[in-house]
Amino acid sequence: MDRNGRQPGLLPELAGLMDKSLPVATVDCEGRLRSWSRGAEVLLGYAAEEIVDRPIADLMVGDRALRHRDGHVMDLAFRLCRLEDTERGTQFVFAVQEPAESFTGSDRLLLQRMFDEQSTVLVIFDLEGRILDVNERALRMAGRTDAAQMRGQRTTEVFEGPVYDEIERRVLRVARTGMPESLENFVRLPGETRAHAWVDDLFPLTDETGRTRAVGFAAADYSEQYGSRERLALLSEARARIGGSLDVTGTAEELVAVAVPRYADYASVELLEPVFRGDVPAPHFAGAAPLREAASAWAPRSPLQPGAGGAEARSAPLEWFSVVEQCLADGQAVWRENGDGATGCTLVAVPIRARGVSLGAVLFVRSAASRAPFGPDDLVVAEDLVARAAICLDNARRYTRERSVALTLQRAMLPPGAPVHPAAETATRYLPADSGSEVGGDWFDVISLPGARLGLVVGDVVGHGIHAAATMGRLRTAVRTLADIDLPPDELLTHLDDIVTHGVGELEGDALGEPSGDFCATCLYAVYDPVSGTCTAARAGHPPPVLVLADGSSRAVDLPLGPPLGLGSLPFEAMEFPAPPGSLLALFTDGLIATRDRDPDHGLVELCRALARPAPSLEALSDGVLESMSSGSRTDDVALLLVRTRMLDESQVADWEVACEPAAVAEVRRKVADRLASWGLEDDGFVTELVVSELVTNAIRYATGPIRLRLIRERSLVCEVSDESSTAPHLRRARDFDEGGRGLFLVAQLTQRWGTRYSGDGKTIWAEQTLHQPRS
Repeated sequence: MDRNGRQPGLLPELAGLMDKSLPVATVDCEGRLRSWSRGAEVLLGYAAEEIVDRPIADLMVGDRALRHRDGHVMDLAFRLCRLEDTERGTQFVFAVQEPAESFTGSDRLLLQRMFDEQSTVLVIFDLEGRILDVNERALRMAGRTDAAQMRGQRTTEVFEGPVYDEIERRVLRVARTGMPESLENFVRLPGETRAHAWVDDLFPLTDETGRTRAVGFAAADYSEQYGSRERLALLSEARARIGGSLDVTGTAEELVAVAVPRYADYASVELLEPVFRGDVPAPHFAGAAPLREAASAWAPRSPLQPGAGGAEARSAPLEWFSVVEQCLADGQAVWRENGDGATGCTLVAVPIRARGVSLGAVLFVRSAASRAPFGPDDLVVAEDLVARAAICLDNARRYTRERSVALTLQRAMLPPGAPVHPAAETATRYLPADSGSEVGGDWFDVISLPGARLGLVVGDVVGHGIHAAATMGRLRTAVRTLADIDLPPDELLTHLDDIVTHGVGELEGDALGEPSGDFCATCLYAVYDPVSGTCTAARAGHPPPVLVLADGSSRAVDLPLGPPLGLGSLPFEAMEFPAPPGSLLALFTDGLIATRDRDPDHGLVELCRALARPAPSLEALSDGVLESMSSGSRTDDVALLLVRTRMLDESQVADWEVACEPAAVAEVRRKVADRLASWGLEDDGFVTELVVSELVTNAIRYATGPIRLRLIRERSLVCEVSDESSTAPHLRRARDFDEGGRGLFLVAQLTQRWGTRYSGDGKTIWAEQTLHQPRS
């Protein structure tokens, strides 16, 4: 072949013929082939460089057949025509005769013209995957000008990339199996300015016997159909992927993840500042309203992306965002072209509208160098995509608002800090669920009880949001009220269950705008007595407390498990257990031990280990426990109450048994006066002796069994009189001429508070009075 693609030694009058697709060749006097046409190459499979200079006898099988390159015999007639050339000597034209039923020469030219002018990419491969012929469209797409540049080569020798590796594998498979195949790909060919969608069909080319002689390849550009299908698929994916987060920023990130790179080379969600706080922006956009980027993304290796990395390099050009301001001002989508050449792009900005208010806008950008510009159909898709995202973003905004209100409400109802109490050192922690989850109804409380005792409570309202937080506040108030009348833990939970059961309609709170449903809550209530060093507790469907002794051993206290609050008519059982001074008592909600990846039993074992680790302070231990029990994102609230027990010194407590006779009152008053003097509390003697006289006299007169008197000196002075009677005294106002009935009235007037506490052995009437400074 010469540099013009012609075969050397060819007669000038045959040059045009050889360029046609007729099956002809020339033979010299020695019977060797001197030239070979394209038609002969297509018909017999031999490229010119393979067959020229070979004997023509290698092709002939008798006088009516020729041998194909792959070895099969073709039933074709042929003839030799003598030509005289004084310069080259005698030569012969070797022409294959068409069978009677085949095309004439004119018909074959039409067939070749149809092949060349077909708008579909057409390629013919031999059985070894080498190119035999290509049409004009295939040449243009390959960026070539002459079919000779591609003949005899494999696909992977002409093109590079995994798409072409797959095409070559399929060509060979069709050649081997004779079964047609098809595939789709999205690729930019060398002769294209941008990528297109192609559907490729590969099929066997067979002879009259059905044997595969070659493989045909047809590739059609179906970018329009592909675009329609992709737009529908994009909207379907948006419905599935956008809205999984109840966080404004998270929802914006879901939107750009769907759009880039599938729909755009760059996307940015710009929201008005109030949206991030959960507020509703002003109804009409003003140019001065602040916009903040919620999320953005670039397509990998986008030609539009400035720089090569770093935060500033990833920033989009400021002039793009004028489209955003325009779309917000107009209240409708805006399309614009920007720049030209490799840096050119098309911009689409769509307002995010929900409930008649604009929340912000979404900017989409496409590079002119990588894909088709945005068209009318793309604008419709952008509007549909943003409309879907607008609903989800507004839901996230509303959730942000509700969560903020619920969290504020809940924090306002929880104790402001760890209370200071002589009976124990305390530390508290409350962690709301992550921003993607609603605030729950977890609460804790530490309540000062008469007799220097300490009430400890942790509870959890099933549910989330403002409703759960408000219900938690009501239950906390109810617990404090019941604790104030000094009920034991099992009775307190029974009364609390009655409140929940009978007031369930009110607790569910239709006034909050939420539907009614089954209400449920759990609670653990414990009372620690620093005089005896014991703790009495009962639980309603709640995890048990963990006790860590001074030697470092830890265990979950095996409290009897009662039903959750709200079921009604089921009993609760209290249990007393020792809590020596220096012991650690941990009360918590299930969010600390139960997660998606950890069952509660395993979490309880881990918590026991975490609480037993040494720490410099109770505050440090609280932080360490939360850190060690953390398992990534929190889907539930966590409440933790740690209590380090103390005991009152024996010198702070005085205890006497009182005889059941009136004469014992004077003796008791004398003993009380002596003890007050030893404590330096002579100034409180008058009130204390009067209170003791009244309470002991009532016990002698109205009660049964042994009577005991106990004084407890701490920040206040507590006087307790116990007996075996369950009859409670009543405060009443005596008439002017009544001889009695003024005792409890005087006690109530002279003390800070008083009350009655019941136990299995009877009752205790107590009174608490404020102390004067002891004398030095």
